[in-house]
Amino acid sequence: MENPVASTNPKLSTPSDLQRNETRSVADALNVALADCFALYLKTKNFHWHVSGPHFHDYHLLMDAQATQILGVTDAIAERVRKTGNVTLRSIGDVARHQTIKDNDAPFVGPEDMLAELRDDNLKLVEVFRTVKDAAEEARDNATSGIVDEWTDQAEERAWFLFEATRKG
Repeated sequence: MENPVASTNPKLSTPSDLQRNETRSVADALNVALADCFALYLKTKNFHWHVSGPHFHDYHLLMDAQATQILGVTDAIAERVRKTGNVTLRSIGDVARHQTIKDNDAPFVGPEDMLAELRDDNLKLVEVFRTVKDAAEEARDNATSGIVDEWTDQAEERAWFLFEATRKG
């Protein structure tokens, strides 16, 4: 059976019954999500490395656990792109071209500002995942539609924990 979703490079062909044009929009959305996960991972690690203050230990551990979870999603996203017969990100430059989450190169960020920025970025990632969900459902890509729910839940939980960590009194 000829693969209806063959990559433009036959060496990267992947068997699938999904339609090529439909999966391209899913792959595009997934690649934005992947770029945002890498950007959020690096920002979370940056803040983990540079957090200071009286809650150092708790914030340091929270950000490390969250960074590990975010990084863990990246492989699943990239592999989902490949399963649909498309290609995924290849470099830091490719990440930069696709990401919607902004970098933070400030020489100092206070701990509460770190947590608030990460909270907002995780909520931005939730929106990106919803775009993936919409594209997947339109393409009748049940597998992507199902798996993105878990990623969304994880990002919502991270945002919740970051919100609670910044509450006063």
